[in-house]
Amino acid sequence: MLKDYFKFAFGTISHRKMRSWLTMIGIFIGIAAVVALISLGQGFKQAINKEFEKIGTDKLIILPKTGFGAPGTNAAAELTEDDLMIVKRVSGIENAAGFVFANSKVEFQDNIGFFFVIGLPEGDERELVAELQSLKVREGRNIRDNDKFSALLGSNVIDKELLGKNLKARAKIKINDQEFIVIGILEKTGDPGWDNSILIPEETLRDVFNEPDKLDEIIVKVANVENINIIAEKIKNDLRRFRDVKREEEDFDVQTPEQLLGSFGDIINIVQIVLIGIAAISLLVGGIGIANTMYTAVVERTKEIGIMKSVGAQNRDILLIFIIESGLLGLIGGLIGVALGFGLSNAVEVVAKNALGTKSFAVFIFDRSNIRGYARKASRFIAAS
Repeated sequence: MLKDYFKFAFGTISHRKMRSWLTMIGIFIGIAAVVALISLGQGFKQAINKEFEKIGTDKLIILPKTGFGAPGTNAAAELTEDDLMIVKRVSGIENAAGFVFANSKVEFQDNIGFFFVIGLPEGDERELVAELQSLKVREGRNIRDNDKFSALLGSNVIDKELLGKNLKARAKIKINDQEFIVIGILEKTGDPGWDNSILIPEETLRDVFNEPDKLDEIIVKVANVENINIIAEKIKNDLRRFRDVKREEEDFDVQTPEQLLGSFGDIINIVQIVLIGIAAISLLVGGIGIANTMYTAVVERTKEIGIMKSVGAQNRDILLIFIIESGLLGLIGGLIGVALGFGLSNAVEVVAKNALGTKSFAVFIFDRSNIRGYARKASRFIAAS
């Protein structure tokens, strides 16, 4: 009996194709938006988690308190080499490094551009910075301790031809009117701030840009991850005393991996909730569309209903037919919406990976075993019907 109801509902939907498709559009657009947003949101979270895994849970980042913009461009108070020395004296620290940034005009042949120039420290400190940012040389060599006017180029400087087509390793460029030799090109990190930058030795940057003491960021590697919050508090206390500032009035930030991860997660959650709320409106509109279609169908098919009642159909039978018909519209629209949603999120994944050059970002996909379980339950229900 139920199988006949389904056949009848399918026949009605296929007979009124245009109206059925128009009704389902509202459903699958809303569902596609919700599915895509949820899967992309989970994908972003996964990507952030992977990036933090690369950084490591044993590192702290110390920044001057800033307004909007890149570190060092709008700082209320600067960090200095003296701050770095205070940090290095804190017990429980394995290593600490600071580096300095500058915005500069860069020239190559007839091409002129403005770039973020980053000064890399020497020795173990440089290794710590490279570890934090996953810096690897894809062509040429890395900066050495005895280098002076040598430069490493971020991948985008070459790949996107930001200074023209002819720029290669061993070419000569001018940074703030000082000539440098390009000794290497970095692999893509996925961070545009570093991929679009030029790296030079720290002491050279200080000489060229007349920055004798400033630091824009300090990185700390702790000896024991379990004590990272305790060490962070020690650093805060020592810097407060050295900089003569009170608690809650610090002109610096000491950020732990948990704090950074939590901040990113909160931002993504807020954006995701807002976007899903907007997408839910589409679902509501789709539901109203189905209700309107069913109401119109009842009005149009009064003769058909009369014939069914004359051959013995009861009110509950007629109601069940219309409920199945509306359910099928929602089911078909939902399945199309889910497929479209995953299709959209996968398309965004491909674009993001190509644009950022990172493999960390991947959309959230339900566990395959769960999908097979749902499919088996659905097949049993259809067979029973």
